[in-house]
Amino acid sequence: MFIAIMAMLATGKYLDRTRRHGAPRLVGDVRGMTAPNFDLATLDGRRVKLSDYRGKAVLLNFWATWCAPCKVEMPWFVDLQKKYGNDGLVILGVAMDDSEAPKIAEFASEMGVNYPVLLGTDKVSEDYGNVEFLPTSFYIDRDGRIVGKGTGLLGRSELEENVRRALASPVAGMNKAQASPDQAKTVKAGTSAQ
Repeated sequence: MFIAIMAMLATGKYLDRTRRHGAPRLVGDVRGMTAPNFDLATLDGRRVKLSDYRGKAVLLNFWATWCAPCKVEMPWFVDLQKKYGNDGLVILGVAMDDSEAPKIAEFASEMGVNYPVLLGTDKVSEDYGNVEFLPTSFYIDRDGRIVGKGTGLLGRSELEENVRRALASPVAGMNKAQASPDQAKTVKAGTSAQ
């Protein structure tokens, strides 16, 4: 009887969520799926959409200030942004804290974050498959397709490999001759790394 009651409660919660936002879009193997667009506030109040970064490779990282593994990854992300930013990488950190923006901004500053930090919402979490574990990262290619997903603390080399894979994908309809010199260099480097 207890199991039946729990199942009914879980189903009710799921149905309530799907009525508000629709079913979670990213479940299972998400490679090749289009990353859901979003409109989130930055720490300074600007609005950012994922679609603003079409043509760039995006590492979308869900994290929180209280998450110990997130604190391990953040310096690696800072280094990756420095190393691959000129090649078209954009790292977006989605803070899933209940804290106010100034407290999150103070934490990000202490960590030396050099990439935009966005204020996460239940909607963006749901759109990305109900992000339950932090950190969770999505690697999105230049055409807005997911090339990888990582949950939990990954090794630095695995993070970088996923970044190179995202950078290696040219924008749809663009061949190597049309790519900028930086894109062509990254496409060549990413192809040889696979």
